Amino acid sequence: MSAKIIDGKLISSEIREELKNEVAALKKEGITPGLGVILVGEDPASQSYVKAKEKACEDLDIYSDNRHIPAETTEKELLEIIDAMNNDPKINGILVQLPLPKHINADKVIMRISPDKDVDGFHPQSIGKMIMGKDTFLPCTPHGVVKLLNYSGVQIEGAHVVVVGRSNIVGKPVANLLLDKSKNGNATVTVCHSRTKNIAEMTRQADILIAAMGKPQFIKADMVKDGVVVIDVGVNRIEDSTRKRGYRLVGDVDFEAVKEKVSLITPVPGGVGPMTITMLMFNTVQSAKLRKDRG
Repeated sequence: MSAKIIDGKLISSEIREELKNEVAALKKEGITPGLGVILVGEDPASQSYVKAKEKACEDLDIYSDNRHIPAETTEKELLEIIDAMNNDPKINGILVQLPLPKHINADKVIMRISPDKDVDGFHPQSIGKMIMGKDTFLPCTPHGVVKLLNYSGVQIEGAHVVVVGRSNIVGKPVANLLLDKSKNGNATVTVCHSRTKNIAEMTRQADILIAAMGKPQFIKADMVKDGVVVIDVGVNRIEDSTRKRGYRLVGDVDFEAVKEKVSLITPVPGGVGPMTITMLMFNTVQSAKLRKDRG
């Protein structure tokens, strides 16, 4: 058996077409969705992510206020920029690209963003509402994972989902979303991590396996059962002398070996990654719509 590939780029483009229509409708009412993006320092991966987010804003006709500031920027200066964006009516969402330089407290930065503009879904208020099943901005990568499953026709209700990884950005929130008593949830969820004994025994029980531990090609073919759905959240660089840049990107799953056993699988790149940025755009548009409703 060879798996059907879940094309994140295609699904992302379908969602973006819907968002274009929503943006056009908002503009007719005099509202232009706006996203504030703050990048501190010159981290190459962060620069790449931010560039992709800026292009997404351009493609969707969303206003983008991009602040690329030096690594030596003080915490106080960064918080002042966030305060200004919190008070700027042109900005519906604020994203501070992580990781931040070591002298800046990331938790303090996340807390400073107004929950009304927390389009990353990282603020404790957003996380609390998500766990309670209330309407809120959902974290972009976990939300993207759920959308991939929905668009691929995967039955979530009643399925046994095994999440490998317990980060605040992916593992914990995606487990909560799939556990939630809702049309996109009602799964039985097991969370594995670095201290789990015999992870392979757990992963072989999964109907849906979500790999999000940040270890290249960790999930091997003998760790999955036949017919499982695999969502690979990992993005890792490994050396490859055959490539001009000297490396290639791989996920947390040994794709070539695992794809022969599973029913559906996301590739890396081109799987979850495009969805993360698209769900950021989705949250930004939702924020603009909420502002319209509030008057």
